[in-house]
Amino acid sequence: MEIKKIIENKGLFMNLLLLGDEKESMILKYLERGELFALYDTDLKTVCVVTQEDTNTCEIKNIATYEKEQEKGYGSLMIKHIIEYYKDKCDTLLLGTGEDDKILSFYKKIGFVYSHTVKDFFIDNYDHEMFENGKQLKDMIYLKINLS
Repeated sequence: MEIKKIIENKGLFMNLLLLGDEKESMILKYLERGELFALYDTDLKTVCVVTQEDTNTCEIKNIATYEKEQEKGYGSLMIKHIIEYYKDKCDTLLLGTGEDDKILSFYKKIGFVYSHTVKDFFIDNYDHEMFENGKQLKDMIYLKINLS
Protein backbone atom coordinates (compact mmCIF):
# COMPACT_ATOMS: atom_id res chain seq x y z
CA MET A 1 0.00 0.00 0.00
CA GLU A 2 1.20 3.49 -0.87
CA ILE A 3 -0.15 7.03 -0.47
CA LYS A 4 1.04 9.49 -3.11
CA LYS A 5 0.73 13.26 -3.21
CA ILE A 6 -0.64 14.18 -6.64
CA ILE A 7 0.87 17.35 -8.09
CA GLU A 8 -0.30 17.31 -11.72
CA ASN A 9 -3.42 16.22 -13.59
CA LYS A 10 -5.60 16.31 -10.49
CA GLY A 11 -8.69 16.31 -12.72
CA LEU A 12 -7.96 12.68 -13.62
CA PHE A 13 -9.30 11.77 -10.16
CA MET A 14 -12.64 13.55 -10.67
CA ASN A 15 -14.74 10.37 -10.91
CA LEU A 16 -13.64 9.27 -7.45
CA LEU A 17 -13.81 12.80 -6.01
CA LEU A 18 -17.44 12.97 -7.15
CA LEU A 19 -18.25 10.17 -4.68
CA GLY A 20 -17.21 12.51 -1.85
CA ASP A 21 -18.77 15.65 -3.30
CA GLU A 22 -21.50 15.35 -5.92
CA LYS A 23 -20.95 18.73 -7.57
CA GLU A 24 -17.98 19.12 -9.92
CA SER A 25 -18.03 22.92 -9.71
CA MET A 26 -17.63 22.68 -5.91
CA ILE A 27 -14.70 20.28 -6.30
CA LEU A 28 -12.99 22.57 -8.80
CA LYS A 29 -13.16 25.44 -6.27
CA TYR A 30 -10.85 23.63 -3.87
CA LEU A 31 -8.99 21.08 -6.00
CA GLU A 32 -6.43 23.43 -7.53
CA ARG A 33 -5.62 25.23 -4.28
CA GLY A 34 -5.67 22.02 -2.27
CA GLU A 35 -3.28 19.12 -1.94
CA LEU A 36 -4.52 15.84 -3.39
CA PHE A 37 -3.50 12.48 -1.97
CA ALA A 38 -4.22 9.10 -3.52
CA LEU A 39 -4.06 5.75 -1.72
CA TYR A 40 -3.10 2.76 -3.82
CA ASP A 41 -3.27 -0.88 -2.78
CA THR A 42 -2.38 -2.48 -6.11
CA ASP A 43 -4.78 0.05 -7.68
CA LEU A 44 -6.47 3.30 -6.62
CA LYS A 45 -8.73 2.95 -3.56
CA THR A 46 -9.11 6.36 -1.86
CA VAL A 47 -8.46 10.05 -2.52
CA CYS A 48 -8.38 13.06 -0.22
CA VAL A 49 -8.12 16.82 -0.81
CA VAL A 50 -6.85 19.10 1.95
CA THR A 51 -6.69 22.91 1.86
CA GLN A 52 -4.82 25.39 4.01
CA GLU A 53 -7.57 27.72 5.29
CA ASP A 54 -5.35 30.02 7.36
CA THR A 55 -1.97 29.83 9.10
CA ASN A 56 -3.33 27.54 11.82
CA THR A 57 -6.14 25.62 10.10
CA CYS A 58 -6.27 22.97 7.38
CA GLU A 59 -9.46 21.38 6.11
CA ILE A 60 -10.26 18.03 4.57
CA LYS A 61 -12.50 19.12 1.70
CA ASN A 62 -13.07 15.70 0.19
CA ILE A 63 -12.30 12.11 1.05
CA ALA A 64 -13.69 9.29 -1.06
CA THR A 65 -13.21 5.56 -1.36
CA TYR A 66 -14.62 3.46 -4.17
CA GLU A 67 -17.84 1.86 -2.93
CA LYS A 68 -16.57 -1.71 -3.44
CA GLU A 69 -13.50 -0.85 -1.32
CA GLN A 70 -15.34 0.78 1.59
CA GLU A 71 -15.18 -0.65 5.10
CA LYS A 72 -11.76 -2.17 4.41
CA GLY A 73 -9.81 0.45 6.38
CA TYR A 74 -8.62 2.61 3.48
CA GLY A 75 -10.43 5.73 4.66
CA SER A 76 -8.99 5.38 8.17
CA LEU A 77 -5.50 4.88 6.78
CA MET A 78 -5.85 7.99 4.64
CA ILE A 79 -7.10 10.13 7.54
CA LYS A 80 -4.27 8.93 9.79
CA HIS A 81 -1.79 9.78 7.03
CA ILE A 82 -3.31 13.26 6.66
CA ILE A 83 -3.15 13.88 10.41
CA GLU A 84 0.53 12.89 10.46
CA TYR A 85 1.35 14.86 7.30
CA TYR A 86 -0.29 18.09 8.52
CA LYS A 87 0.74 18.03 12.20
CA ASP A 88 3.65 20.39 11.46
CA LYS A 89 1.70 22.54 8.98
CA CYS A 90 -1.34 23.54 11.07
CA ASP A 91 -2.75 23.33 14.59
CA THR A 92 -6.30 22.29 13.69
CA LEU A 93 -7.64 19.95 11.02
CA LEU A 94 -11.29 20.55 10.10
CA LEU A 95 -13.69 18.52 8.03
CA GLY A 96 -17.31 19.02 7.06
CA THR A 97 -19.83 16.26 6.53
CA GLY A 98 -23.54 15.64 6.47
CA GLU A 99 -25.70 14.70 9.44
CA ASP A 100 -25.19 10.96 9.04
CA ASP A 101 -24.62 9.12 12.33
CA LYS A 102 -22.50 6.38 10.74
CA ILE A 103 -20.12 8.87 9.13
CA LEU A 104 -19.96 11.08 12.23
CA SER A 105 -19.17 8.01 14.33
CA PHE A 106 -16.38 7.03 11.92
CA TYR A 107 -14.64 10.39 12.34
CA LYS A 108 -15.19 10.51 16.10
CA LYS A 109 -13.50 7.10 16.49
CA ILE A 110 -10.41 8.62 14.88
CA GLY A 111 -10.45 11.51 17.38
CA PHE A 112 -12.45 14.28 15.72
CA VAL A 113 -14.85 16.29 17.89
CA TYR A 114 -17.75 18.59 17.04
CA SER A 115 -16.75 22.12 15.97
CA HIS A 116 -19.79 23.88 14.49
CA THR A 117 -22.74 23.60 12.11
CA VAL A 118 -23.47 25.49 8.90
CA LYS A 119 -27.26 25.51 8.59
CA ASP A 120 -28.75 24.57 5.20
CA PHE A 121 -25.34 24.21 3.55
CA PHE A 122 -26.42 21.38 1.26
CA ILE A 123 -29.69 23.10 0.37
CA ASP A 124 -28.00 26.43 -0.38
CA ASN A 125 -24.98 25.09 -2.30
CA TYR A 126 -26.32 22.19 -4.37
CA ASP A 127 -28.89 22.25 -7.15
CA HIS A 128 -30.42 18.93 -6.10
CA GLU A 129 -31.37 17.15 -2.91
CA MET A 130 -28.59 15.03 -1.46
CA PHE A 131 -29.07 11.88 0.58
CA GLU A 132 -26.79 9.77 2.75
CA ASN A 133 -28.06 6.40 3.97
CA GLY A 134 -31.62 7.40 3.05
CA LYS A 135 -31.57 10.72 4.95
CA GLN A 136 -31.64 14.09 3.18
CA LEU A 137 -28.59 16.21 3.93
CA LYS A 138 -29.35 19.77 4.99
CA ASP A 139 -26.75 21.07 7.45
CA MET A 140 -22.97 20.74 7.22
CA ILE A 141 -21.53 19.40 10.46
CA TYR A 142 -17.93 20.49 11.03
CA LEU A 143 -15.61 18.34 13.10
CA LYS A 144 -12.07 19.15 14.18
CA ILE A 145 -9.00 17.52 15.61
CA ASN A 146 -6.16 19.31 17.36
CA LEU A 147 -2.81 18.53 15.72
CA SER A 148 -0.48 20.47 18.02
